[in-house]
Amino acid sequence: MIPEDTVVDPMYFVVLATILFSIGAVAVLLRRNAIVALLGVELMLNASNLLFVAFARSHRDVSGQALAFFVMVVAAAEVVVGLALIITLFRSRQTISLDEPMDLRG
Repeated sequence: MIPEDTVVDPMYFVVLATILFSIGAVAVLLRRNAIVALLGVELMLNASNLLFVAFARSHRDVSGQALAFFVMVVAAAEVVVGLALIITLFRSRQTISLDEPMDLRG
């Protein structure tokens, strides 16, 4: 069991969050599948949550944890709306590619 007063250098969390955010950004920018793009956005939001919680822990403050909780609530709402749009798009166009909906413009 790890003692409570053990301190991990916050730079490790910054490096991990940077890697996670970069993977999410690459998924959003390069993939044409809408579900993979949503997963990339979720990965980016979780990377920001990791930083909020890590810095809140290093400063012995709970405000970062509260902010991470609100980010999780927004992410859950984003997933619900995003999946509803993807299902609607699939039912009407039979594809979830992000290149195809360009002809939906009015």
